[in-house]
Amino acid sequence: METMQLHRGRLVDHIHLVVRDLDASRRFYQAVLDALEVPIGGDGDGFFWADELFVSSAESPAAQGTLTGRVHLAFQARDEAMVEAFHRAALAAGGRDNGAPGLRPYHPGYYGAFVLDPDGNNIEAVHHGPAKRSAASVEVTFEG
Repeated sequence: METMQLHRGRLVDHIHLVVRDLDASRRFYQAVLDALEVPIGGDGDGFFWADELFVSSAESPAAQGTLTGRVHLAFQARDEAMVEAFHRAALAAGGRDNGAPGLRPYHPGYYGAFVLDPDGNNIEAVHHGPAKRSAASVEVTFEG
């Protein structure tokens, strides 16, 4: 595995998801990451990784035989179109809709979409853009 530079000032160094079905997760995350223009960094027996995301099977030595609990993971998107591409790709790759692309009331310009991955993790793509429209009338619902 290639060693990356240490970047001080980041809150999170990496995230490790331990999944039931590594092949299903690989298909899902490959599609999602392609839509976000993030390449898979590498893989090995029982795992794959991209940037700071590490995904493995429970049989992987790093997992110690335990699946992770439900996680909410948000990826940054360049623009609203990338959020929409993420949502389409995730659904086509077996994800379940958990919030269609749209403005959210979290702060002005927050444009996001939510899907559940094969393990039920809440995966989001978000673009923090300028406040062009009012999000006050946007109704946000989450399943699960």
